[in-house]
Amino acid sequence: MLEIAQPLAEAEPGTTAWFAIKISESTFGIVDFFPDAAARQAHLDSPIAAALMERAGELLASPPDNKPIDVLASKLPG
Repeated sequence: MLEIAQPLAEAEPGTTAWFAIKISESTFGIVDFFPDAAARQAHLDSPIAAALMERAGELLASPPDNKPIDVLASKLPG
């Protein structure tokens, strides 16, 4: 599911960076970054979010734990 979502994230102009991550054998996550709250909301209203919520009962042991964060400092490639 996460690999299939990558092209959808790439097509979102407001998604600055998007990562599908593996935390353990049974725990996965998505970390994504947006330039502003409007772009974040557009992503939450996107086909990626809809597809995940449609299959949440099948894919997830518990409801998604979405936590908006603010980046205070960063290091990006030149």
